[in-house]
Amino acid sequence: MTFMDPAVIFSTQLNDLLRLVARQLLAALALILAGILPCAAQSSGVPALWDARERLPSPDLSQLTRLRFLTTTDFPPFNFLDPGGRLVGLHIDLARAICAELNVTDRCQIQALPWDELQSALENGDGEAILAGISVTAQARATYAFSRPYMIFPARFLVRRNSALAEPLSQALAGQRVGVVAGSTHERMLRAYFPKAKVITYSNAEWTYRDLRDGSLAAVFADGMQLSMYLGSIDHMDCCKFAGGAYISPEFLGQGLSIAVSPENRSLTDAMDYALHAISTKGKMTELYLRYFPVGFF
Repeated sequence: MTFMDPAVIFSTQLNDLLRLVARQLLAALALILAGILPCAAQSSGVPALWDARERLPSPDLSQLTRLRFLTTTDFPPFNFLDPGGRLVGLHIDLARAICAELNVTDRCQIQALPWDELQSALENGDGEAILAGISVTAQARATYAFSRPYMIFPARFLVRRNSALAEPLSQALAGQRVGVVAGSTHERMLRAYFPKAKVITYSNAEWTYRDLRDGSLAAVFADGMQLSMYLGSIDHMDCCKFAGGAYISPEFLGQGLSIAVSPENRSLTDAMDYALHAISTKGKMTELYLRYFPVGFF
């Protein structure tokens, strides 16, 4: 499977180009120029967010007495409690991998808190970093300093297993009924990039799956991670599959998930970047992705 070069995805030039073509060209052409057209990727099917050739300076953490990650218990499969009451998930394993890369395992801690207590805990010095699925937005940047992204979420099309829909979907979906949650970012993205599709809105995502299974819809457009979890559940009864590529658009979907630290501790973001780069280039991030998402969303 192929998808976008992340170096292109996150470039300022691409964002400027996206805004320009959205005003001047057909939405289908905008889709291509925005970088939504798939291109080379890792053989594992996981997007490479780091350039293996990049060299980051090794951080000096000799004065660090503790590295406590703050997270939650209610964001599966990233962080949740297993049947034995133990805190587990991709974020937990990622925190431990970061500590190992930084050689601070003996000073590494993980604490789970309610979501609405994370910010105050960081501000009060009860933790050094938040690893809990915080999206990087302009509002969040006013509160936190961020590492570079460790995970991005594409939009995907879900179709019935016997569907012949394939790229270019901007043409294949012309006149086809496509279900999407009303008022969502994915509805706006669908209308912008696939204007020939017949958009059918729903107030409940479960109803889109029901109508897709029943044949009332040709496709469903939604968050790829949520769709992958649906495909991995028994509820979908082997009815469906992904069609087309993984659509990544910073303008609509944001820049992904990053580790948040206090603005006064920006040097720690450099350490996080160093560790995340090593984890990615050594294949550890791919291992974690495949462990927690056996039905990949890319």
